[in-house]
Amino acid sequence: MGVFYMGRIKNTEKNIKYGYISILITTVLSFISRSVFVKILGTDYLGANGLFTNILNVLSFAELGIGVAMNFSLYKPVAYGDREETKSLMHLYKKAYRIIAIIVAVLGIALLPFLRYIIKDAGKIAHDELVIYYLIFLFNTSTSYLVSYKFSLTNAEQKNYIQTNIQTVGTVFTYTIQIVVLIVTKNYLFYLISNSFVQLFQKIYSSYYMNKRYPILLEKDFAPLNEEKKAPIIKNIKALILHKIGDISVHQTDNILISTFISLSVVGIISNYNLVMLGVSQFINIIFNSVTSSFGNLIATEGIEKQYKTFKTYRYIGFWIYGFSAIAFYILLTPFISLWLGSDKTVDDVVIALIITNYYFMGHRIVINNFKTAAGLFDADKFVAIAQAVVNLVVSVIMVKQIGLAGIYVGTVLQGLVSTAIRPRLVYNRVFNMSSKEYYIDSIRFICVLLVPMVILKILKTYVFYASTWSNFIILTLLTAVLPNLFIMVTTRHRNEYKQIQSIILSKVKWR
Repeated sequence: MGVFYMGRIKNTEKNIKYGYISILITTVLSFISRSVFVKILGTDYLGANGLFTNILNVLSFAELGIGVAMNFSLYKPVAYGDREETKSLMHLYKKAYRIIAIIVAVLGIALLPFLRYIIKDAGKIAHDELVIYYLIFLFNTSTSYLVSYKFSLTNAEQKNYIQTNIQTVGTVFTYTIQIVVLIVTKNYLFYLISNSFVQLFQKIYSSYYMNKRYPILLEKDFAPLNEEKKAPIIKNIKALILHKIGDISVHQTDNILISTFISLSVVGIISNYNLVMLGVSQFINIIFNSVTSSFGNLIATEGIEKQYKTFKTYRYIGFWIYGFSAIAFYILLTPFISLWLGSDKTVDDVVIALIITNYYFMGHRIVINNFKTAAGLFDADKFVAIAQAVVNLVVSVIMVKQIGLAGIYVGTVLQGLVSTAIRPRLVYNRVFNMSSKEYYIDSIRFICVLLVPMVILKILKTYVFYASTWSNFIILTLLTAVLPNLFIMVTTRHRNEYKQIQSIILSKVKWR
């Protein structure tokens, strides 16, 4: 077990390190690219960019959760070096993803006649142009399935950093070429084509690299999985079909609803907020996403007591980091957008409050969801995702007609509360064999801790630092960096999780 433990720690550290390098590079380049994009092409094209990304993410329902089910199935054979079962799983995976690529392409083309109904107001962009742009997005998405499945091997080995590094190099080339193309041609079509060429080269290289690293991907002498091995995979896939449909309906429909009921330019404005939040939250998510495969290894090789202790520590880290970042976003996001792109590129404070509320609850759930995925609990809550989808779409459509943009995010927040209420009970009962009462009590405590510094900062922002100037923004940023973290530290320092993290940090400092 010690070998598994040391391997988990080492690989997790690498995943986090290279993840941070990737996100730092990506964030800087994305901000430069977005600034050039908005200045040269405007918010209509920015809206088209965000809309088509969401539409094709919706089409990814054709994947039906196969990737998650296969990744879970690979944890044990990879951990114990079962070469034959690993090979059989990968060949099954390859066949499935080729079919998925075809389905996505066909469904994407079938959607073409409906584009004019999805886009309410395209501004200066002609419909024929939108069709061409959409087809380029479709090509990029459908071809990605021909390669992405191979990285399930590196993920099962807890070496996510390999995929991260390849993507980072591709991202650098993509953004650099796109910025140059925009400045020289001022043409959105050339901007998209340059991206497609870089992505295509990256896919070809990735496929070659993975074949060299894992020769079993090319071996033809594999034994098809027997019915006993297939049964749990098929069961998980059936459950994940509902999860996939639900997740897409929840997370990939906001831009489509905004475009349909409001306008394409508003999609562009919201995408600026999303860009900033994504740039920051990626730094946070890497801490948690990098350990999902390690959770899978932990569950496959360790006892419940060890699993629960690890879960509680990561959950506390999640509360602190996501809680602090939620406060920072709520206080600083709109002033930053106003200073960066202009006050005409901002939205109402109510909309921001709803977006940030949803962000916090998503972060609040991330450790629960990662543990659930690592434990392979897909069937038990398969209808929760459908309930979320129904709540999101019904409430969003009704409310957008009543109160506009904010109404879409009312639906988004309410659907998230469905998962927040149900899934912890499932994980506690099925994984830890205990009551989930403590989880819900802690959730309320955490929210109360966060509300105090948030209210203080909101008052300061409204009555003291209300002017949109860089000096006010810098002062507000410093206050936001200090006050919430200090308050969290003082009010939670008695917790075992805090003491454990403190001892780990101190031991590393002393060792150095």
